[in-house]
Parts: sequence; structure tokens; C-alpha cells
Amino acid sequence: MALKAAFEQVLLGQRGALYPWAPVCLALGVGAYFSLSAEPALWVFGLCLAIFLACLGLIRVWRSVFTSLVWAVALVALGFCVAGGKAYWVSGAVLQWHYYGPVEGRVVLIDRSASGAVRLTLDTVVLENMPPNKTPTRVRVALHGPEARPKAGSTVLITAHLSAPSGPVEPGGFDFQRHAWFLQLGAVGYSRMPLMLLEPAGQGALISQARYAFSAFVSEQIGGQRGAFAATIMAGDRSGLSQATMDAMRHTNLAHLLAISGLHMGLLTGFIYAALRYGLLMVPALRHRIAIRKVAAVGALIVSFFYLLLSGGSVATERAFVMAMVALGAVFFERRVFSLRSVATAALIVLLWQPEALLGPGFQMSFAATTALVAVFAALRAHEVTLGPKWLRPFVALFITSLVAGLATAPIAAAHFNHIAHYGLIANLLAVPLMGAVVIPAGVVALLLWPLGLSWLGFYVMELGIAWILGVATYFAGLEGARGTILAPDSGVLALMAAGALGLALWQGRARAVGLLPMVAAAVMWSQTTRPDVLIADTGKLVGVMTPTGRALSADKGSGFVARGWLENDGDMRAQEAAAEGWAAASKRAAHPLLHARRKAEVDTADCTAGQILVVAGTLTRDVPCLVFDLVALKHSGAVAIYFEDGNAKIKTAREVTGRRLWTVAAERRAPRQ
Repeated sequence: MALKAAFEQVLLGQRGALYPWAPVCLALGVGAYFSLSAEPALWVFGLCLAIFLACLGLIRVWRSVFTSLVWAVALVALGFCVAGGKAYWVSGAVLQWHYYGPVEGRVVLIDRSASGAVRLTLDTVVLENMPPNKTPTRVRVALHGPEARPKAGSTVLITAHLSAPSGPVEPGGFDFQRHAWFLQLGAVGYSRMPLMLLEPAGQGALISQARYAFSAFVSEQIGGQRGAFAATIMAGDRSGLSQATMDAMRHTNLAHLLAISGLHMGLLTGFIYAALRYGLLMVPALRHRIAIRKVAAVGALIVSFFYLLLSGGSVATERAFVMAMVALGAVFFERRVFSLRSVATAALIVLLWQPEALLGPGFQMSFAATTALVAVFAALRAHEVTLGPKWLRPFVALFITSLVAGLATAPIAAAHFNHIAHYGLIANLLAVPLMGAVVIPAGVVALLLWPLGLSWLGFYVMELGIAWILGVATYFAGLEGARGTILAPDSGVLALMAAGALGLALWQGRARAVGLLPMVAAAVMWSQTTRPDVLIADTGKLVGVMTPTGRALSADKGSGFVARGWLENDGDMRAQEAAAEGWAAASKRAAHPLLHARRKAEVDTADCTAGQILVVAGTLTRDVPCLVFDLVALKHSGAVAIYFEDGNAKIKTAREVTGRRLWTVAAERRAPRQ
């Protein structure tokens, strides 16, 4: 009874502050679904749904301080059901073999790959001699042939190589199969052939056509990389940005300015809201007759919705729109705009709508930054901390905002992208104010002056601001030591750190300091991370051996995406060519010497002795006395990691980590084409 009374006092002490924990409970259910090693049976979803409904029924008839615990159970069960339901809802065919031939489809998205090639996403796909039930819902093709920019909505025909989305490049790595599943991408590939236009864009893709037409107009008005930057932030079209510009923005932590996310949506809606509010206040006849703040909020919401449509409606933009909608809704219903309750409401909506977003850096970074900022400024307000003289307060607030947001997102960015921008804070302090004070307002003014033929005035001012931002990025990215690297953490480290940070931000009272313990524990675990001694690609075409000077790769070209992923996870900034220079010596000095047969002639004559490891980029048809990884074994295991412990080889496979899920089972069905 004493324990129950103590627990009751704890819950009573948190009364009024428990709502922000609702999305945390929902996320636990979503995370539980994605962490399973096997796809749950349908009866499991039925059980979770029954638990959710039973909890709702209990809440209606039972009034107690412990009702919050019932809500927690209900939300966990709901999160599990929502995640599973979304996975089944987006299910579609995955290409069952390597395909080379004509690909017909309608262009729904144009962007660029990591190598800078124009990339098309097609739907209503038609593949030669393939029945509709086996044809992927969407395919993505990188164009390495003649430069082509078809209009969105047009139907094209191209000869391309296609294959199923690949699994993680190493056990525990980014799962592209899962990512592609929720994008409904059933095949990805490339083409070196010219593209043929079969049918021009029709009336069914007016929004996409308007988007790319607007992007082209903006690019023409400003020109060069500045125009490409403007098209990116106004229309969400990154296809004009060069790889050098992208790298400079990434290496200075300014890449978030390119994504139409919370910053852009917040700046736009804030500018529109302020313009409408103060514009209406200047009309005496309306000043005391209408609820000006509510009218301004509705107007800003309408503009932000059209911005969402015009920008292409990416996941980040949709999430930003939800957050803007919640903030403007708080204004309309006369609630506090910037509060943990508003952030929690936005998170709930996003997780119910896109549960898979929980696993992505976009969701994690945006809500980590927002939660940290709201919590810090609430603490400053509660302790009546002043930010200096009145003239200095905006600059101090900007510094605190950049510092807090940077600290909150740094571990997430480091875990996902394996690099740290050493000059990121100062670059953001110099660039972000120009984004809010010059670039976004000038873009809105340019749109307002467009019908009058005077948009060039707004674009001229906009170009000045963009020139400053690109100059800041280029300067700091070019400094020695601008970019640092960090090892990829083991699974669970980021979740443990997030749990501690949430306790620190959401819990009320001195006990919140307990949240520091899991954060410190996570940091210690991260520092103790060990990388695999040997990595083997799922194609058998690349092998990497860890040495005292870094990982040595078996090939200086080919499998570039895999090589880049391994080196980044190692915290190694070397290029693939440099990493391959030490392969000959490293492969012989390993605890178990490695042999790699990549070419057909090597596969046919591959041989080994006991204690060696043989990797074959083909099928080995004879018995050998060593440990063998050929295409047959790798097809079932995926990428392989080997750790040498006391002379023994401990093997970990990608399939052990990903398990048998909807997206992995679909890829397993690949078979040679008849």
C-alpha cells in the first residue's frame, strides 16, 4: 500500500504535464512493431486493437489518478496497430529478378541521386512481359545517359536496368528495403540510354506541372546555383543543385535550409500571419469588428497549404505543415502557440499519419530541436531569466536557439550521417537570420509582385540573401578541419539517449535530472563501439578488412554506395580508391586470411585452405575446406559482418537484424528470369 501511495503521489505531481508523454507512448508501440524479427500474425494486431478498445472502455467508467497509465497502454497498442496497418496498406509488388529492358511510366518526381544524376520516379509502370500483379507500383531510375528533363505527369519510355531495393550495406545499417517499401518503390535502377516521350503531361498532374514550371521560372529569374537554391526552397526542386553546393551545405550543417521543413514553413506562416494581422489593423473599419488574429491565422494556414502543394508535398514538408497547422490552430482557439502540448499534438498527428517517419532522421531531428527549444525557453521564462538589454535580446535569443537546436540534433545527425560540422554553429548564426529576415520575405514579395510583372524586385533582394548564405557555406566548408567523423553507434544507443533526453525535457520537478543517467550511459556505450573486422557486401563484389590505419577494400571502383557506407560508418573520410590501396597486405594479415574472387575467371578457379575465408561473387559448385560466402549464401544472409574474438570468427548477418518482415520477404522471392 505504501508503494501504491508513493506512486500515486508521483502521478499527482505530474498532473497537467502528462499529455506530452502521449506521442512517446505511441512511438513505443510503433517502435515495437519495427523492432520485431518476424512479421506478427494478424491475430496479434487483433489483440492490440482489442486492448486499445478495452482501455478506452475502462477510461470511460473508471476515474482515478492511474487512468493515465491506462492511456499509456492504449497508446502503445494503438501505435503497434497503426504501424502494422500502414505497412500492409502500402504493400505492393517488388521486382523478383534483375530486369533489363523497356520501362514505361508516368513521371511523378524528379530529383538527383547522390552522384548528381537526374533521377525519375515513375508510377503506372509497364515492364515488358511482366503481368500487372508482378509489376512494381513505382520504380526509380537514375539517368546516366543524355541529359533529359521530362515534365512531371508526362509518360516516358526508357531502356533501363532494374532490380529490387537492396538491404542494409552491413548488419544494423540503414535499411533501404524498408524505406523503399513505405515509398512503394518496388524497383530501382539506372539507364544509359536516351529517354523517349510517349505522351505529354495531361490534366491529371496540374499541381506537379505547376511546381516544376514555377521552379524553372525562379531558376531563370536568378540563375546559377543561387537560382537553384531559390527553386529548392520555393518549389522543393533540388535537381538544379550541384554536388559541390550540396556538400558545402552538408559540411556546415546548413543543409536543413534546403529542406522545406519546419524552419521554412514557420518563417512563411509567421510572415503571412504578421502581414495579414498588421495589415488588417491598419483598416479602422475592421479593427474592432472582426477577430483579426483568427482571420490572420486562417489566412496563413491557407497560404501554407498551397505552399505544401506547390513544394511537392515531401515527408518533411508534410510534417512541417502539420506543425504549422497545430500552431495556427492554437492561435485560432486562443491557446499558447509554443508549448510542449502543441509539439505533442503535432507529433501525434505525424505518427498516426506516417508511423514509419519515427525511424528517419527528419522526424527525430525536427521534434528533438522543437522540444528542446520549447523546454529551454519555458525554463528561462519560469525562472524569470532576462536575455540582456532590449536591443540585445533578439541576438541572444538567436544564439540560444542555434545552440540548443544544434546540441539537440547533433547526436542524431552524428548517428545517421557519421559526421560533425565543426563550424556548424557559427555558420548557422551567420546564415539563418538572413533566411528569415531576407530570403523568405523577399520570395513572398516576389510572388505578390508577379502579376504586376515586378517580381524581379523581390528576386533581386532574395538573390542577395542567398549569395550570403552560399558564401558562408563555401567559406566554412573550405576551412581545414571543417568536417569531423564519428563511428556509427550500436543499435539501442540513440534510443537510450532519447529516453534520457525526454525525461529531462518532459518530467516535472527535480527528478528530471535522472534523465542524465541514460544519456551518459548512451554516450559511454557509443564511445565503446567496435566496428566489424570484416564486412562482406550482399553481392559478394566488395570486401572490407579493418586495419590499424582504417578499412582496406578489395576493389577501387564498383559498389560505390556500399563502400561509401562502410567508410562513413567507420568514421573514415577516405575515398574508395585510397581505401583499396592496402587490400593486398590487409587480406593476408587478417586473423583469418581472406580471398576474394570477383571476376568469372577467378570464380571458376577459386580455392582455399582451412582457416581462410573465401568470398565469391558468383556460385561455388564444389566443396572447399574453408569458410565460404558465395551468392547462394549471401542471398539468404544479406551483408555479413565478421568479428575475430580469440582467434574465432563471430558472424553477424543483415538478415539476422532485419528479420523476416513484409519488405524482406518480398525481396527474398527473387528468382532467375525464365
